[in-house]
Amino acid sequence: MTLNRRHFLLWLGTTVGAVACGGFPQSRQPPAGDRTLQLAFQPIKSPIPLPTSGVAVTQQMADFSTYEVLDDLVLPEGYTYSVIASWGDRVGTSRIGYNNDYLSFIETGKGKGLLAINFEYISAIPWLQTYSQVIGKSLPFEDVQKAVEAATKTARGEQPPGLNAYELDDRDPLKAKVEMICREALIDQGVGVISIQQASNGAWKRTYSPQDRRITGISGLTDGRYLKSTGPAVAVFRKTSGKGYMDKLGDKIIGTFQNCAGGTTPWGTVLSAEENFQGQVPELVYPDGTSFHPKERPFTITTEELGGLGNVFGLAGNKYGWIVEFDPADPQDNGTKHTWLGRYRHEAVGIRVVEGKPLAFYSGCDRQGGHLYKFVSRNTVTDARAKTNSKLLAEGMLYAAQFNPDGTGSWIPLAPGTPVNPTPPTFLSGVMLPLPKRPEGGIFRAEGDEQIRAFKQQFKTLGELYTGSAQEKQGAILIDAHYAANAAGATCTARPEDTVIAPDGSLLIAFTSGSVGKETGSPDLRIFKGPDGSSAYEFGWIMRLLEEDNEPAARSFRWEMIATGGEPASGGAGFANPDNLALDPKGNLWMVTDMSSSKMNQEVPQKRVEPNGKTVSQSSLRGIFGNNSIWYMPLSGETAGHPFLFGMGPMDCETTGPCFTSDAKTLFLSVQHPGEVNGVRKDMAVETRQFSIRTTDGQEFIQTRHVPIGSNWPTKQPNDPPRPSVVAVYRQDRQAIA
Repeated sequence: MTLNRRHFLLWLGTTVGAVACGGFPQSRQPPAGDRTLQLAFQPIKSPIPLPTSGVAVTQQMADFSTYEVLDDLVLPEGYTYSVIASWGDRVGTSRIGYNNDYLSFIETGKGKGLLAINFEYISAIPWLQTYSQVIGKSLPFEDVQKAVEAATKTARGEQPPGLNAYELDDRDPLKAKVEMICREALIDQGVGVISIQQASNGAWKRTYSPQDRRITGISGLTDGRYLKSTGPAVAVFRKTSGKGYMDKLGDKIIGTFQNCAGGTTPWGTVLSAEENFQGQVPELVYPDGTSFHPKERPFTITTEELGGLGNVFGLAGNKYGWIVEFDPADPQDNGTKHTWLGRYRHEAVGIRVVEGKPLAFYSGCDRQGGHLYKFVSRNTVTDARAKTNSKLLAEGMLYAAQFNPDGTGSWIPLAPGTPVNPTPPTFLSGVMLPLPKRPEGGIFRAEGDEQIRAFKQQFKTLGELYTGSAQEKQGAILIDAHYAANAAGATCTARPEDTVIAPDGSLLIAFTSGSVGKETGSPDLRIFKGPDGSSAYEFGWIMRLLEEDNEPAARSFRWEMIATGGEPASGGAGFANPDNLALDPKGNLWMVTDMSSSKMNQEVPQKRVEPNGKTVSQSSLRGIFGNNSIWYMPLSGETAGHPFLFGMGPMDCETTGPCFTSDAKTLFLSVQHPGEVNGVRKDMAVETRQFSIRTTDGQEFIQTRHVPIGSNWPTKQPNDPPRPSVVAVYRQDRQAIA
């Protein structure tokens, strides 16, 4: 499970021959600490010693005895960045949304193009703190918060906590106040397009063209700019009666939200992934694919995020959790949700387009125990750059991956005729396997193998779990994809957060964390193990998957882990929680991390034992890794296969959505949720904390770390609001990034 250099180099030999220059080294040892590395940059200092940090083991305790965390985007010497756009900036008749994520740069000429941006969710603390200051108007937060607290206290029985604003009288002033807040929060989600151009000094700036626009979480609500839909779930959307809630809009859809990662097609469209939609609308459905009632996801405000934003508007939950395709160059394109790609907590889209072959689209469900999926089109690609390829997404089949411990695997079709064959809880890190509950709708949790045997005796095929015509059953399966995949025996994995196609057609997958969810599930312990063979491993992996005969439509594959997170002394590569992946034009791999904001830079006591005598958990141990980070893995030369630390983000943030210009001279990044935990950094506040750190050979020492409290990024001026922003990273000498 650890980074096996021999395997990595064998992989390089089959993967990057067409894009990487030079031969591959024979040495299997990390570069020596006192040697000059053949890199385009000097890696920045990590909070912990790394095999690639350039510091000999004998010097690591002295060099890492102190560490200063900065509230800035920290880059190697000779590199800089320009801020392109920040939350609240104008875009057409709307604004830049909150928590920018996936980025797609569509070049329209030399040094210019369109930048598509995802806006994922609302971080409650900084958004509530600074909304009026940044946006220039106030919202009735205090009144609504009091109402939410009162409604939660009086909730009875199985009623979810929160305020069911949907069922308030339209004349009730409280409903108007809730609607006002939810409208603004949904405007701050969705996708956007801005036109940009490079200046002579290398910086990128906006040009404010007519193509600049937003598709928000409420597009269509009042302006008629509904999103479209294709595929079998449309038959469910068009139903006029059913077991559950329907919004009476047929195949029209209001908005898109929780837009996390994505992908870009060769024909110039962008695919945006709706991830944690269950926070805003009900996820669970009835056997006919219709939604649970909006009251099942009432409006809430917590210190983490705003939830139930769709409640007051009566949004139908089965219309969210999809992949949205839109054309940045077409201002009239409001977006299309392709239901053959499945409804689940999408994190990204890996797009494989081979002329003469079917399309293959890969995506992961970012939850504990989530699955890896592949859509294969019914028809084949004729011209990879033809806009008509979008029509191929309207017909095909969705598959879920089943991994075997021996490094093989197969794809299970999510079709009515597929046998019911869930994985027994015996093989999971935890004991829960949520399955469809029938005939009531929703789910139940199978906590023992006997429940699985009973389930298989009661239901023989997926079609028996769903109702309606053949088309409606297929649509209901796609709407309920995660739970249908559980029933079919797809492997429960470790939060698959990104899927990227390598130059040879193989798939790279970032599995962020093997932790166990109390409510959601857990990964298969036969596949997802730590370097010591332990289950529930927190720090994540990068996997390579190769289809049989390298065919996009293959039904079987081989897989192997090519990198494992964690401390070097424990067999890890030095990072924690890999998230987005990207390949630069030279074929080198880039990765950004996604540690929980609440865990970053939290103290780790001496000997890693809490005052109560308990050993520090792996989750809390993430405090040693500092802020979320940016990593570079060269694919040629003596350093091939080793991760090097390229950058660190501001306080509490993620750096997400890395993408490159075709000349490899600019790296675009989203800096998401700075100040998420502590909000505005007041008067440049800083704390001194102590950390138990280990050298690369396992010797413990104590590090004194200076940690800013809150954030003022991107202005970095005292008491300024933290604002999620998109930046362009480039070298000051205008050469390639790496």
